[in-house]
Amino acid sequence: MRRLEVRAPDGLPEVREGDDLAALVAGAVEVRDGDVVVVTSKVVSKAEGRVRPGEREAAVAEETVRTVARRGPTLIVRNPLGLTMAAAGVDASNVPVGSVALLPVDPDASARRLRASLRRLTGANVGVVVTDTAGRAWRQGQTDIAIGAAGVRVAEDHAGRTDTHGNPLHVTLPALADEIAGAADLVQGKLAARPVAVLSGRADLVLPPGDDGPGAASLVRTEGEDLFGYGAREAVVRALSGSEEDRAPFGRPVPHVELVQAMARVPLDRTAVAAVCFAHGWALEGWQESGGDVVVSVSPRTT
Repeated sequence: MRRLEVRAPDGLPEVREGDDLAALVAGAVEVRDGDVVVVTSKVVSKAEGRVRPGEREAAVAEETVRTVARRGPTLIVRNPLGLTMAAAGVDASNVPVGSVALLPVDPDASARRLRASLRRLTGANVGVVVTDTAGRAWRQGQTDIAIGAAGVRVAEDHAGRTDTHGNPLHVTLPALADEIAGAADLVQGKLAARPVAVLSGRADLVLPPGDDGPGAASLVRTEGEDLFGYGAREAVVRALSGSEEDRAPFGRPVPHVELVQAMARVPLDRTAVAAVCFAHGWALEGWQESGGDVVVSVSPRTT
């Protein structure tokens, strides 16, 4: 039988810029070898001075690398960490009125520093996960995910294994760090003032001292690998506008046969065909109409 325990201490003081977060954690809850310490990005940001006066809209604009989707006032954007989040992860809750909290500059580095400090203060070899709240494209509600990690196996690749029936597994990749984040949120709560949790019972996920692992950044898909680099409406606009700077999220050029199949699904119109080419990593180079026939020439893009 496997047992998992997650506990979140009450009574942590308000975290301010310059506070020793490791000392606060060590003073609030006992940690042992093999535990995973989970902290919200909000308290990490507060300790690191990432809370500043200003309007949320201006901060979102500054933290936006590109807009992924928009619905009315809601913006889903890719931020400098490569995360695709509502409002770039900028938050105006649990901070002084007129202020906003930005995400840590490097959450993985924040996790590494916290892990090292906890080791020095307690002698325990723990893993650390830094979390933030994110929505899901196909489901209502939000859950916590790992945006920073140190000393933790963040994923487990099952490719090449077989299940109990002998079926081969090809793409199964449990995001362990995200599962830890979700478990911690069950005891932390969004409004309960418990920004720290300790998960016990999965020492097998904690790496040896000196090995911080690849961090949560390794869970972020690179540009062009995401099947949903743009929202449905935004993708139409970007493909029709055809700006070179918008190419990367659409991914590498598809095979020629796949492009031809896609072109056959749209009206035989130069604008429509050019947009399909753009969205599939190709460029429309020529268009000739003769006797009711159309001759199209295309080329794959390398930029």
